[in-house]
Amino acid sequence: MARLSPVVVELPGPETRWRCGACGNLTRFDVTRSTRAREYLHADLAGEVAVEERQVLSDVVEHVVCRWCSGTDTVVLEPRPIAGS
Repeated sequence: MARLSPVVVELPGPETRWRCGACGNLTRFDVTRSTRAREYLHADLAGEVAVEERQVLSDVVEHVVCRWCSGTDTVVLEPRPIAGS
């Protein structure tokens, strides 16, 4: 599988959403991201480990691909529609 070169992609927020400019998809995307996190792990006496706290130090979306049409570089950030209009 070819490695994708990182291109920082903006995450949708409360006012925005992703949309595929090629097919119009609004709901299904394959997202490649790099996350750095600090975690507090608790191992019980049997050795089972559970994450009790997690602090995300950085989270970068590198690539977004449309799941419907496999469009690369076609996913755009657009305003969310206003409810009731």
